[in-house]
Amino acid sequence: MLSYTIKRLFSLIPVLLGLALIVFFMIRAIPGNPAQIILGQLATEEAVAQLTKELGLDQPWYTQFFLYLGGLVTGDLGESLRTKSPINEEIWPFLAATAELAFCAMLIAIVIGVNAGIISAWFQNSWFDYIAMVLALIGVSMPIFWLGLMEQWIFAINLDWLPTSGRENVRAPVEAITNFYIIDTLIQGRMDQLGVVIKHLILPSVALATIPMAIIARITRSSMIEVMKSDFIRTARAKGLRMFWVVYKHSLKNAIIPVLTIIGLQTGLLLGGAILTETIFSWPGIGRYIYDAINYRDYPVIQSGILIIAVIFVLINLIVDLLYAAIDPRIKYN
Repeated sequence: MLSYTIKRLFSLIPVLLGLALIVFFMIRAIPGNPAQIILGQLATEEAVAQLTKELGLDQPWYTQFFLYLGGLVTGDLGESLRTKSPINEEIWPFLAATAELAFCAMLIAIVIGVNAGIISAWFQNSWFDYIAMVLALIGVSMPIFWLGLMEQWIFAINLDWLPTSGRENVRAPVEAITNFYIIDTLIQGRMDQLGVVIKHLILPSVALATIPMAIIARITRSSMIEVMKSDFIRTARAKGLRMFWVVYKHSLKNAIIPVLTIIGLQTGLLLGGAILTETIFSWPGIGRYIYDAINYRDYPVIQSGILIIAVIFVLINLIVDLLYAAIDPRIKYN
């Protein structure tokens, strides 16, 4: 297991190098000079040329690329062209905000999706099965931006139950310690702020959880139906075990591997694809951070943001692969 993990970690190096090279050329294909955008359209050519030189954008592409790689080797992501701040320090609050949102969204998706799939398989062809699968189909097909706007209209504007946007009450901001606001409010013992933070999380988390929830429910149902037709399940039922234990202990354990695969993939996709949800709910996450950087042609920020998301995505899939062996002893990694 250890040798397999080390081998997989080393295999990340060529993948990330290739990704860094692709992103490097793609973002430079975007029209517009960062210096011109920073200074504005009324800036003189001399001022633009001077700032271009100061930013190092007048150097050959290979020089810029190897300088960027040299920084990555030492753990330095460089400086933002726009704010002049170190990206290592600047990016963390945005990454923490997206991670907190994605975690809550996946928690909702897993709890509801897995249980809906299990009950649908348990009562196959029942009214619950039909309704759950129709809702899952709608959930997969529903655009996130439309769902987010409908949530705001119903629960924030009409019912006034939940806030429309943001991550906290701007009049009583959370004192950031870890930048995970739920953890920070618990550390400080601020239960009043904890309630406000959770309220701000509900609408974007539900909107972001809809698609993975639907996919998890459908995959869980299919996998559970296949397992529940197995001989060992019939034997367990013949022994007189309660159906609840047959389903949740014996069937689920053998049906969980394809579900874990989907959970891992969807978690990685949430981190990279939360930009629509973050835009609608004004959530200060990594998606909005990269989006703003694209508007300003802030090359180091775009490169670093995409690379960090890629690393997290690959690491999540590695963890899922290792969980296979922990769940199923027949799987061995040599």
